[in-house]
Amino acid sequence: MQERIVIDPEICNGRPTIRGTRITAQTVLEFLAAGDTPQDILDEYPTLTHEDILACISYSARILSHRFSTLERSA
Repeated sequence: MQERIVIDPEICNGRPTIRGTRITAQTVLEFLAAGDTPQDILDEYPTLTHEDILACISYSARILSHRFSTLERSA
């Protein structure tokens, strides 16, 4: 995954992108969430590979595995 998903502050405002592209992991995940298939994404972005799509899914799973807490803000 690390070789496919990169974060560079000079590309897409530092959002995670697929190496060698300006396509964000978020874009790929949003297509999948909207019901598009991996093949639909590959048709739309021919520079991507199936492994790139899997890397985006893996990346999001890793991010979501972190602990989160909610803090109440005082007024």
